[in-house]
Amino acid sequence: MDNEQKKAALEAILFTMGDAVDEERLAAAVEITTEEVTMLMTELIADYESRNHGIMIMRVGNKYQMCTKVTYYETLIKLCHVPQKHVLTDTLLETLSIIAYKQPITRMEVEAIRGVRCDYAINTLIDYHLICELGRLDAPGRPILFGTTDDFLRSFGVSSLEELPIISTEKVEQFKEEAEEEAVIQV
Repeated sequence: MDNEQKKAALEAILFTMGDAVDEERLAAAVEITTEEVTMLMTELIADYESRNHGIMIMRVGNKYQMCTKVTYYETLIKLCHVPQKHVLTDTLLETLSIIAYKQPITRMEVEAIRGVRCDYAINTLIDYHLICELGRLDAPGRPILFGTTDDFLRSFGVSSLEELPIISTEKVEQFKEEAEEEAVIQV
């Protein structure tokens, strides 16, 4: 198989699967190395970006997924009529941020950081497929550990957690001061 046929095979797999497929599975299916998969997928991504297509290939960590371009969302709404657009409130964003930066993390650890109960926020984020259970902590009670999903990465336009913005220590101190001032005002 030449490189064009391999790219076509990879494209067919992504189209058929619908979900993100990791490099190892792609390599096994096409009978090539993961390095070749990375090279060919980089070419495919560039091919889709260079032409006026309604779809694109997105890299999410070590996985690839074929999806529609955001610019065509409004057109898709007209056909689907019931778009699933979730609204992230400040509470949900705050909880999601804590989980994204501290994962794997338990509900109790999130609550300790936020200072309030987080059951509703965590359950809603699970329903939105932005976080998931990663396992259980090896501690008394075996609390559930939470982390972000591939949908989280796609929703925020990043391919890995390393691409999340780094918050400076000065900004953290500013946030602490603002939170303390708010706590004094509310008392």
